Amino acid sequence: MIRLNPLTLRKIRRFRSIRRGYWSFVALIALYLVSLFGELFVNKRALLLHYEGELFLPTYGKQLTGRQFGLDYDYEVDYRELQKRFEEEQSGNWLIMPIIPYGPYEMDYADENATGFSPPSLSSGHLCGTDKTERDVLARLLYGFRIAMTFAIGYLALTYLIAIAAGSLMGFLGGKTDMVGLRLVEIWANVPFLYMVIILVSVMPGWWGVGWQVCALLLIMVLFSWTGLTYYVRAAVYKEKSRDYVSAAKVIGAGPLRIIFKHLLPNVISTLVTFAPFTIAAAISSITALDFLGYGLPPPAPSWGELLKQGVSNLRIAPWIVISSVTALVLTLTLVTFVGEAVREAFDPKKFSTYE
Repeated sequence: MIRLNPLTLRKIRRFRSIRRGYWSFVALIALYLVSLFGELFVNKRALLLHYEGELFLPTYGKQLTGRQFGLDYDYEVDYRELQKRFEEEQSGNWLIMPIIPYGPYEMDYADENATGFSPPSLSSGHLCGTDKTERDVLARLLYGFRIAMTFAIGYLALTYLIAIAAGSLMGFLGGKTDMVGLRLVEIWANVPFLYMVIILVSVMPGWWGVGWQVCALLLIMVLFSWTGLTYYVRAAVYKEKSRDYVSAAKVIGAGPLRIIFKHLLPNVISTLVTFAPFTIAAAISSITALDFLGYGLPPPAPSWGELLKQGVSNLRIAPWIVISSVTALVLTLTLVTFVGEAVREAFDPKKFSTYE
């Protein structure tokens, strides 16, 4: 088990005492967990299906065809249509659909006269309406949130990994290593971020799947985003290495890695932790902006930026797209900001210190 020192426990208790930040953190975690299991809440497949004495789990099971249920086609069965048929036949067969019975990629042309941009409706189940290809906006918002949060967490982890490694080495070793490393970081930091991301994304092979393109976009953004945090880590480590506890560790024979990971990083953790929520907010904003410009996630991946682009282009005829997308984006960034403020207050180095 991980044993936390008393000072860290004090910081965690301080964070929990800041109610707005703490409950924002709980809300974010809850929303992210819901999105991870989004197929149980928003999905065109049934959660549970009972047919002729057999039980099926279509959501996470194999694809079921219409012919398996006496229909005259071999492709995947329409579970909403099948549910209506069961209700009409009253034969004892039944199925349970998710709360929102539509998928993020599904084009719902149930109405023969539908031409896209159906308004929100309780009767149809499209609570936030549909986009120009009759895809459910709420479904795409939920799955877009999952992609954006997963992307942001991966961005945070990789950025911190590179920045901590580079900043710690430059700050601890100093001398020529620090001078050369700092010059290289400054040169790399002056490379135009947005232009390089657009160029590299535009030359990615179109035959790559959505997963590979998302990973490639993540690596490209991390490649040009780690330099900012490196300066803070380097400065904090450079300051801390002059403390007496570092000299004492060297006297007893501690090596560089032990000093960095056991002594220095725990004392600069306040700087790293306070930047984390704002790094996540920046990652969500960046991927949304790139999607809006057309250089983000490949279609038809559910994306907040793509929804915003549709909504802005069709603001007069489909205002619900902009309203839903902006509400989701503002709510998410507000929660992240509240968490960031609480973390900054809880880990304030003026109140908490690990040395006398």
